[in-house]
Amino acid sequence: MNERWEERVLGWIEAGWVPEAMLRRMIRALCRRRIRRLASGGCEAACDDAEALMRSSLEGPVAPVPHKANEQHYEVPASVFDRMLGTRRKYSCCYWDASTRDLDAAETRSLELTCEHAGVRDGDEVLELGCGWGALSTFIAERYPNCRITGVSNSASQREYIEARARRAGFGDRIRILTADMNRFDIDHRFDRIVSIEMFEHMRNYRALLRRCRGWLKDDGALLVHVFCHRHFTYPFDEEGAANWMGRHFFSGGLMPGDDWLLRFQEDLVVTRQWRWSGDHYRRTAEAWLGQMAIHRNELLTIFREVYPNQSPELWYRRWRMLYLAGAEMFGADRGEEWWVSHYRFEPRGAERLDERLHLSRAERPMGEGRGELVAAGEPSLE
Repeated sequence: MNERWEERVLGWIEAGWVPEAMLRRMIRALCRRRIRRLASGGCEAACDDAEALMRSSLEGPVAPVPHKANEQHYEVPASVFDRMLGTRRKYSCCYWDASTRDLDAAETRSLELTCEHAGVRDGDEVLELGCGWGALSTFIAERYPNCRITGVSNSASQREYIEARARRAGFGDRIRILTADMNRFDIDHRFDRIVSIEMFEHMRNYRALLRRCRGWLKDDGALLVHVFCHRHFTYPFDEEGAANWMGRHFFSGGLMPGDDWLLRFQEDLVVTRQWRWSGDHYRRTAEAWLGQMAIHRNELLTIFREVYPNQSPELWYRRWRMLYLAGAEMFGADRGEEWWVSHYRFEPRGAERLDERLHLSRAERPMGEGRGELVAAGEPSLE
């Protein structure tokens, strides 16, 4: 399909003339085409492309266009996400297992696993990079009553939302939210844990960012990075052309890392554990968001009329649905085995490993004592 024809079809889609079932088939076809193009040169070309992308990323800023991410996602009012997300307002992949019956439960389970993988303990000082609408920061404050959390967001509206939510819940004195561009963010403090959920995909210079993280981390601390990724290929979200609709409207400057991309940047921190969540978890999350949009359609149209005063609210309702449809179909490809979510635990080079310290701390205490730390984060009870 040539570029002119693709632009025409995109116009039909945005006008609402293409049935959803057909749109889903088109998205699946675009996903297959992207993989064919990425693989077309064979393993040698793929390696060369990755090296070139890494070199260019190391020459640029940490975040290429932070203002666009704000415009596209994070300065959209909280009232939009109140009608799309679950009760914890987690704007990232949720985790679905036998115990999760709905989006709210999947949000909670994903936060439990995140804290478990980060090794969060009651009493830790935690830095969250890219705190979104506060799902993780407020969860930690709720589950770990002696933790103090500092969240960083590039959005003033997110800061106001989280602070108000924390005050209402009674732990406003333990949560501090900073508004900062990651290109300029710095803090004169060291933390026990740093966690970042789906922020690195908006970054490019991972080496510089991880070096900064090392400076914000205590010598026995740990950084947990949660990213969505492709099983093999790392590629940017381009903005040109109809096929790059997502990059243009929702992910300018974004990067789809390959599963091994973060392993290239271990000069200051080393990856000591990795976990994978099947892409099916994100498929189900996106489908749940689509369900929320359908339920709150009329309310969202009213809000979009104010948010996008010079454009049709119906157009933007369809665009947000297209975003989640694209996510559902992409992460659902090959039953969740093409694109997925990875967790990487980084620790300072030369430090005693967190798993070893946790094992020793459990072995040294009587059975059942001190269970309020990791058990609260979803670990099975010893009893």
